[in-house]
Amino acid sequence: MRTLLKNGKIYDGTGSEPVFGDILVEDEKIVAVGPCLEEKADETIDLEGLSISSGFFDAHSHNDWFAIKKEPLKYLEPFIRQGITSFITGNCGCSAIGFEPDTPHLDKVGAGLFGYHGDTTGVYPSAKSFFEAVDRKNPCNMAVLAGHCTARASVTGYESRALTEDERQRMLAALEQSLKEGACGLSLGMMYLPGRFADVAETRDVALLAEKYDRPLTVHARALSALTMDYQPLFGRPHNLRAMDELVEMAKGTHLKLQYSHAIFVGTSTFKSKDELHRMIDDLRKEGVDAWFDIYNELLGVSVMTVFLPSWFMELPPEERLKPKNKLRLFTVCNGMILKMLGFGWKDIEIAYLGPGLEEYEGKNVRQIAREWHKSGYATYMKLCEMSHFKGRANMGSYTTQEIIEWQSKRDNVLYMTDAWVEENGIQNPAIYDCFPKFIHYSLLGKGDTMPRTIRKMTGGVADRFSIPERGYVKPGYYADLTVFDEAEMKDATPDQTKSFGIRRVFINGKQVLCGGELDKEALKTSGHALPSR
Repeated sequence: MRTLLKNGKIYDGTGSEPVFGDILVEDEKIVAVGPCLEEKADETIDLEGLSISSGFFDAHSHNDWFAIKKEPLKYLEPFIRQGITSFITGNCGCSAIGFEPDTPHLDKVGAGLFGYHGDTTGVYPSAKSFFEAVDRKNPCNMAVLAGHCTARASVTGYESRALTEDERQRMLAALEQSLKEGACGLSLGMMYLPGRFADVAETRDVALLAEKYDRPLTVHARALSALTMDYQPLFGRPHNLRAMDELVEMAKGTHLKLQYSHAIFVGTSTFKSKDELHRMIDDLRKEGVDAWFDIYNELLGVSVMTVFLPSWFMELPPEERLKPKNKLRLFTVCNGMILKMLGFGWKDIEIAYLGPGLEEYEGKNVRQIAREWHKSGYATYMKLCEMSHFKGRANMGSYTTQEIIEWQSKRDNVLYMTDAWVEENGIQNPAIYDCFPKFIHYSLLGKGDTMPRTIRKMTGGVADRFSIPERGYVKPGYYADLTVFDEAEMKDATPDQTKSFGIRRVFINGKQVLCGGELDKEALKTSGHALPSR
């Protein structure tokens, strides 16, 4: 099958200025790019001056867990509609791969956020088994990191202690096996179980393994706000900077490809630390560490309802949490004062999901519910946590500002991503809808990076960073992942409408899977490939 795309404004993924021309696709690959191609084709599509680039590459995703669903399209459709064709998955230490096959702790894999339950097609402990499960059986292209939380959990479950030497070796062996089989790097999740129990010596072992294979180590740091319950003393140096201190200690003396995940500043009090955090990243680069970061184009974040509660409380059995002595102890340290010092208000915690039968609270914030119940914000928050069995989900405001996003988006060592997934119930993370179109929207308004650099940061820059061959560029010999978009529509659009905008066509491995808003569901059953790193 030969397809000729004519008269497009081509962004090739290198950061160079676009050129007008044609693209010839044969089967899965691009075979020619240039002006006025006079080639025979089975189908000719006149793009009429619309823009075209390599398919967008989501640099930070958890869609490894959804690519292995029996019906993956419903989880990936919103991303396809915003022009995304490929994903770097397995982030935050919580990968679907990288664990001992015979682990008795399979229920702990996924750190409580994800897991092997429900309608998955199987269990995939290694990169090889995952790639075999998704290659040509999935809508989109999937690269995958091996996660430290996953590997550690498979060895010790959620035990809060240092590893023995045997356990350490087994954990590292599980991670290394996936690197040998094409995992595009490793990931740490220092806020999640059991990653939060790892000290710098343990994380340095993981860092050195990533360095050995010249693959990135992506890191969800231990703190993303100025104040948490994880550092003592409580006051003084902002906790997100103390978390960065840990990463500096971990990476010193290496040439590690360090990827600081989702550079956000949770709570308005944290915003003032942005300059120092980036100075620390820049200092690492001067010392030989290849330090980068990634961002999404949203002002809020999605988290569990209990994100503000201290570890000692969450580690109690459910019945112990409800005892008066523990509730009193919790009140003395977490009665709303912490939120105020962070720069959060009860209005900034919007209920996304509490559980079956509690849908009436979805979309309301804690302050609204407190007024309805005639209770304090703290009492309302704790009651909502209890109603959800401490498993509720919330959309949290004040994670960043548009000005911070625009400033960060222009830096040389940044990649763009969504950090979003489709939930089965409740209110969705808005990043599933239009995160990538918004990067282009703000670029066209002159508020983000230039268009060539913006496109690079969501295409070729990601493929280069994670050593994904023959992807991310509009070049002969590369796979025909292509996104066609309308710059005029994108510039004039009003974002945040729970839908994408400006995306006209999407091709995945040469198959047109989206045209004029219509999905080709039959083609999407087999359009995606596994993306082993090389």
